[in-house]
Order: sequence, then structure tokens, then C-alpha cells
Amino acid sequence: MNIRIQLFEFEDQRWFPHVIRQGMMDFLRFMITNLSAYEAILPLLRELLERTDQKQITDLCSGAGGGIAALRQQLSSHMGVSVHVTLSDLYPNIDAYQYLSSTSSSTIDFIPSPVDATAVPDHVKGVRTIFSSFHHFPPPAAKAILQDAADKGAAIGIFEGAKKSWGEMLLLWLMFPPLILLVTPFIRPFKFSRLFFTYLIPLIPLGIIWDGTVSLLRIYTPAQLQRMASEIKAPNYTWRSGREGNAPGKYVIYLIGYPDQA
Repeated sequence: MNIRIQLFEFEDQRWFPHVIRQGMMDFLRFMITNLSAYEAILPLLRELLERTDQKQITDLCSGAGGGIAALRQQLSSHMGVSVHVTLSDLYPNIDAYQYLSSTSSSTIDFIPSPVDATAVPDHVKGVRTIFSSFHHFPPPAAKAILQDAADKGAAIGIFEGAKKSWGEMLLLWLMFPPLILLVTPFIRPFKFSRLFFTYLIPLIPLGIIWDGTVSLLRIYTPAQLQRMASEIKAPNYTWRSGREGNAPGKYVIYLIGYPDQA
């Protein structure tokens, strides 16, 4: 699937009810965590941290923080140091962030106020990451995210949990409707609103299927990411894109960038 179509996702809309957005993000976090969807890019994250001599990750566009707790633990184990993660988003999911923070022995914290990935405040430090969210941005905004990182000398990793294929689209349509109904009672933190908008008024499942479909169409291919990176004004900055993973639910498209002097 080499096409990219900039359709709309419900979760991007300012008018979209926050409780539905949270429910959709909580499902995504549950699936990413239980599938270990980003396990394949651990070496890339380690490379970014080691090249910049850092132990801090600032996650942008965190959604509900899907998979970040397990990645942090694995990184810390592989590197032999305690890696710290700060979550942030333009629409912070405070309940999810508090849950992750409370279960991480203070190794995960969060910024409660909105953070714009195209203009990250100067005081926010660390290797920047964006998981499962870069496709939300049309090319001008996506380039602005990369340019902001380069301007501030920050290493950045863009990771999309997909191979971007028609087979994934078919799996989404066939398997996700019953899967959402099956796993929703096990998602934590528990919320009655999540049950209500899944089983009684199924806005969360409908939103997940629509946004998931659009997400696959919007994801940038490695070639598109590399071309975008080549247009960033960043001398002495290295960019690399590609695919990792070897099974459905494990594929990841990535772009990493870091200042050469690091």
C-alpha cells in the first residue's frame, strides 16, 4: 500500500467528546501493550539514547501511553540504567497517565498541560518519541515536528505500528469488532463510561474501526518519511527510515533522527 490519503479521524476533531477519545486510546494502549507491538524497535530507541548520552524519553502525542511502560522496562534492562519517560499530548489523557505513573515506581511521569509537538517548549528535554500518531499530521505539520526537533538539537524517533498493507486493513474490519467487545472489560483503569459507550451506545467501537481504517491510509511509507526528512533544514543531522518486525501486530515503520555531533 504505497498510497497516502489525508482523510479525517474523529479523535483529531476538537468537538469530539473526550470520553469517547479516551476510550479509543485506552483500547489502543491495551492492544499495543499486550501484543508488545513495538518490541522490534528497542534497538533503535537504545541507539537514540546512547548516541545522545541520555536516559530520558519525552513521548509526544502520547494518547493513552500505549506500550510505553513495557518498552521503558525493557530498555532499562538492556542498557543497565533506569530510563525515565515523560508523557505528553495536545489532549492529555490524565487518567491513563496517572495510572501508568502510579504503577511505574515514578519512572513514568507526565505533563498535564497541552503540548504541541510542532513547538515543544524549550524546557522539555530528552529523546523525543511519537508512537502511532505521526500519521495524524499532514506533511506541513509533520515536517514542522521534525524541524522543531532539529532546531533544538533533540533526537527523535517516529514509530508507526503497522506494515501498511491491505491485509492489515482486512484484519481490522474482520477481527477488531468482536475483539473490542471481548477485551473491553479487562482494560484498566476500569471505567463505566467505557462499558456504556462500547455495549449500549457503541461509539467507541465505531470510532476505533473508522479511525483505524483512516490511520492505515494516512501512515507515511519509509520512502515518504525519508523524503520528508531530506527537506528539513538540519546540517549535521542524520535521518534513517525503514521497517522492522516480522509478524502481524509486530510490524513497525520508523524514522529516527539525531544530531551527528552527539
